[in-house]
Amino acid sequence: MLRTYLTNFLQRAGAYIFGITVLARIFSFVGSWLALQLLPNKALGTVLFSWTIFSFITPLIGLGLHQGYIRYGALESDASQRSALLHYVVKKGVQASVILAFFVGLIAFFIPFSLDSVAKHLLFFLLSLPLLFLIEILKIKARLAHDNKRVAFIEGTYQLLLLLCIAVFSVFWSIQGYLLAFVIAPSLTLGFYTRDFNNVFKTPQYVPTKGFWSFGIYAALSNVATMLLFSIDMLLLGELLHDPEMVTLYRYLSLIPFSLLFLPRVFMTTDFVSITENIYNHKATKNYIYSYLKLFTIISTVLFFGTYLFRIPLLRLFDPQFHQYATSFTILMFGICGILLLRGLFGNLLSSIGLARTNYYLTLIAISLNLLSNYYLIPRYHILGAAITTASIMWFTGIASAWLFYYNYNKQIRTSLTSKA
Repeated sequence: MLRTYLTNFLQRAGAYIFGITVLARIFSFVGSWLALQLLPNKALGTVLFSWTIFSFITPLIGLGLHQGYIRYGALESDASQRSALLHYVVKKGVQASVILAFFVGLIAFFIPFSLDSVAKHLLFFLLSLPLLFLIEILKIKARLAHDNKRVAFIEGTYQLLLLLCIAVFSVFWSIQGYLLAFVIAPSLTLGFYTRDFNNVFKTPQYVPTKGFWSFGIYAALSNVATMLLFSIDMLLLGELLHDPEMVTLYRYLSLIPFSLLFLPRVFMTTDFVSITENIYNHKATKNYIYSYLKLFTIISTVLFFGTYLFRIPLLRLFDPQFHQYATSFTILMFGICGILLLRGLFGNLLSSIGLARTNYYLTLIAISLNLLSNYYLIPRYHILGAAITTASIMWFTGIASAWLFYYNYNKQIRTSLTSKA
């Protein structure tokens, strides 16, 4: 069964998704390195601060309509209705992105940031919101057509153009050029794939079903909350210990564990449409879950014991003194296994059955527990306390999402059978 699972993954061009995900990370690293070499450190620091703010806004592009597009598009078997859905999502999503960019930009100019030019820099990033939304729509359109190879090419085109724009524009126009790259790169990407939007506005009007908008909004909010969940530890380390060095240290300790989070994302990007199309085929869903858990049990075991055996040399790659935090590193790796095994799968399965709201509320509960635990453990155990909290929350959200999925999935199936009877 595992061989069949991997064969199906590869047949859906999963290798392309994996490859482009790794390549995108490499391009991102090279782009960051180039910026560090080409731009003044002080000005770059202000830009990166603006980017941090922007990164919390990007999940809200189109008010999450792209999230609704992939789920409801996968469930829609009628080709004309799927085209009408695309028309509706593009029109409303671009409008929502423009309005979001306008209001965030307006509010930013009234916030007294401690760093100069944050609002101006943020405005450049905000200009790209409608463009990034359309790129997401392009990728989802390809995913709904089961053309993951095209998804990889779209993402690869954007990442390569962004890297080239950063390199060229930063040389000629310094900070302004660097900011401009984040507007020009998505514009050029859309130019390459403009044919994908042919006839979009010649389709019949789509009437959204009940819950369409709320699903997208809650899915977007869930992504924002998840980003916050993974940022709390570093924020509280700085706040409670008043030691920037501890923040830097924890950032590098968590670098390897957190970098592994792309693995379940690769499988979900490849398989989400197929999962959703067959979500109420009980046997197919059961087989998928079993195969995923079997594969990621193997992956998690290899990663955990591999990093445990080589934890000292791995940490010394960052700093010769980091080996004294090997226990915290191992605890973080254990926590990541909870995401790889459970949360990465069942969080997406909850979305497949339309429970983005449940994902959001679960993340809010996790944030609250994270705050309470860190306020108790960080002052007593410092970095070890933050690591214990993170690992515990990762397993909590994984187990909770699995339970919530099975509970609601079985409930929906029983309701469906009763209505048919």
